Amino acid sequence: MLYKVIHIGQSIKELVDQKGITIERICNFLNKDEEFVKTVYESNSIDTEVLLRWSKLLEYDFFRLYSSHLILYAPPSAVNKSKEKSDKAPQFRKNIYTQEIKDFILKQIISGEMTQADVIKDYSIPKSTLHRWLQKNQP
Repeated sequence: MLYKVIHIGQSIKELVDQKGITIERICNFLNKDEEFVKTVYESNSIDTEVLLRWSKLLEYDFFRLYSSHLILYAPPSAVNKSKEKSDKAPQFRKNIYTQEIKDFILKQIISGEMTQADVIKDYSIPKSTLHRWLQKNQP
């Protein structure tokens, strides 16, 4: 999956087709009509409450697609880091690479689409981290 462009409706439709869930079951679970479901399939983005319902129905974390996008294409900046921490907003670890992210990046390198230097530059992944992934991935 390419994480740069996320068409959530298409992703939902693909998983529905893969799992073979009927439109009747979807409509009953979401308490919506068939037209709403078709609209979701065509949408680039949907409301988070609706996405949460889809995630529960399909037993898949669609929010992870967006987290993966943030990790790959909007890594935390080393510049302008404030020492002040807000008590209101939860603080997350800055670099959490899921197995899907690791597989995606390793696939890019192995297929020759990107070099290690490209990955380090484009995704701001530390060189030592990338080398560790490559060592673990060797047969």
